Amino acid sequence: MANVTQYHILFYGSGDGYSDNRAQIQLSDESNVLGWVRFHDKGMPFPADSETGGKIMMHLPSEMLAGVIDILRNEKPINYYFVSGHAFLGTSSEPIGEGE
Repeated sequence: MANVTQYHILFYGSGDGYSDNRAQIQLSDESNVLGWVRFHDKGMPFPADSETGGKIMMHLPSEMLAGVIDILRNEKPINYYFVSGHAFLGTSSEPIGEGE
């Protein structure tokens, strides 16, 4: 499990995006790229999540882009990991009502 401390977002224009992606978020810790989250519009190919050379590739529908950006902007710590053929991105347990 890796702790995400930085992210970089790219949006792809044109009708088919870039390499069948509409947008991509690169996730990193303090010194290494951990992987990417790629977003796909309906009708675009939707590959399985994967991990190669320790880098995780997660695929999500474009409808989830705003929610992922919101979590990256407002929550911490953020964890990114790969288990049993699936990529996971999320927060650690936090107390209710903790606030920002």
